[in-house]
Amino acid sequence: MESVLYKSESYNIVGALYAVHNELGCGFLEPVYQEALEIELRSQGIPFEREKEFDVFYKSEKLDKKYRVDFLCYNKIIVELKAVTEMRPEFQAQTLNYMKMAKIKLGLLVNFGLPKLEIQRLVRMQGW
Repeated sequence: MESVLYKSESYNIVGALYAVHNELGCGFLEPVYQEALEIELRSQGIPFEREKEFDVFYKSEKLDKKYRVDFLCYNKIIVELKAVTEMRPEFQAQTLNYMKMAKIKLGLLVNFGLPKLEIQRLVRMQGW
């Protein structure tokens, strides 16, 4: 049986996500959920950086453009928030690109835009 990557840390983050969703429900814009999640992460003692920037490289040359993730938790899990009526494949691709540029193995793509909270757990494959 495979072990779950960062099981306890991701469990804590998911708990914070559900706390926000249980309090606010759906229907707000993404910045509302970002601010509420920041408060919840802080209150639960989960280490995080909001809007963490990462450099982007092309053929070993650093580009001026940077990637900014919604949250980096425990210095090893990206949490990307959406508030949409439908999750689209480009959101998953965006999160995977963030993970690649940041050299992060685990990402949580979260949608607050529906009555039921939607969380996709993305694990970065070795070699990219």
